[in-house]
Amino acid sequence: MAEMGRAAVFTGVGKPFEPREWPLPDPEPGGLVASILLTNVCGSDLHLWRGDLDLARIGLTYGIILGHEMVGRVARLGRGLEEDSLGRPLAEGDRIVYPYFVPCGKCRACLRGDGHACLMSWGSAVRSADEPPHFVGGFATHYVLSPRQRVFKVPEALSDHEVAGANCALAQVIHGLSKARVDLGDTVVVQGAGGLGLYACAVAREMGAGRVIAIDAVPARLALARQFGADQVVDVAATEPRDRIGAVREATGGWGADVVVEVAGFPEVVPEGLKMLGRGGRYVEIGNISARRTYLADPSILVAGNLTVFGVSLYDPTALHRALEFLARTRERWPFARIFSHTFPLAQIDRAFAEADFLARDEKSVTRAAIAPGGA
Repeated sequence: MAEMGRAAVFTGVGKPFEPREWPLPDPEPGGLVASILLTNVCGSDLHLWRGDLDLARIGLTYGIILGHEMVGRVARLGRGLEEDSLGRPLAEGDRIVYPYFVPCGKCRACLRGDGHACLMSWGSAVRSADEPPHFVGGFATHYVLSPRQRVFKVPEALSDHEVAGANCALAQVIHGLSKARVDLGDTVVVQGAGGLGLYACAVAREMGAGRVIAIDAVPARLALARQFGADQVVDVAATEPRDRIGAVREATGGWGADVVVEVAGFPEVVPEGLKMLGRGGRYVEIGNISARRTYLADPSILVAGNLTVFGVSLYDPTALHRALEFLARTRERWPFARIFSHTFPLAQIDRAFAEADFLARDEKSVTRAAIAPGGA
């Protein structure tokens, strides 16, 4: 009898997750089947669950497996796959991470080396679970990797919680700040001190930023941002936009920031962030993924300031490898374990999402929830 795998399928906003199971497929030549050890409930998962990003409105159907910040273990190796993407021997039982999206390899974006910008890359993370190979999301017992996906062995010293956060949050921050060319001595402002914002503070510091300023409305997150490398914090709840812009200008001798990264997920903070930049500054937009939420913009700010805006979705696979190296090198310096707390079995995914939603809104919380399928 074929071995079965299980998944929690998202069938629509306001509906409980639906448990389903399918026989585990054999991996394609050059691919593999991973057993999932841990998957975080990411902010984008919550956007879909709440209905902030309604797939039906953009022509996609439900019946999908959410979850992408995951770490797994090799369960089945496809024919010909003997090494990870760095040429290291790969065997069943090895812990691994892998990009959760699958570029087509043929479009203009892929051909110029921007597989993360491939339309199929975005769509592959929300494709129907009813279609083979079924196991295409993190809230399941298994995940099936295509030969087109990179795979990296995980350093033994890193915990599952540390590694799961590398896939999406940390890798995306590394990719975004690299595109913005954070340089030695730069002032970097981080709008939002949730998981991505905390990573952004630490990464900016490691990339050579001379000053890091974190902005948030939750005092506990601002306190933790200092532990992740922020020199200065600004409380949104106690200030007006002009005060926050003024604080950045004052901290930089009137010049303004070199880089501002938006990871708060609120459109209205974008004009404010642009005004914090000095001439020639770079704005990195990561947090706003919900369609139809807008802000009033003054394009002359971009022109007069010679500003550059980088929109960042997904990441180059090399950023995931760099994320693992970053974690291994700095795990004693930055308190990564403070970002994670509650872990639930797959059977309690509805409770996990309710808890994750509470944690995201709680003014005292700095942590996020995760699913460990093996505990189901």
